[in-house]
Amino acid sequence: MIIINIDVMLAKRKMSVTELSERVGITMANLSILKNGKAKAIRLSTLEGICKALDCQPGDILEYRSDDETE
Repeated sequence: MIIINIDVMLAKRKMSVTELSERVGITMANLSILKNGKAKAIRLSTLEGICKALDCQPGDILEYRSDDETE
């Protein structure tokens, strides 16, 4: 399972979801889908934009957890 930690990075950077969506150029709806873990995929260009806006690495946003850890 892949966990998306956008909320964590937003809090660390003291940035709103609205500001992030404007900086990255994605809709609030699509950002919400990512934040809530409902996305099936993410474009590398979107991931790059998020990392640039939040001044972080992809590993700061994406986390892998085995099925054993999530139960």
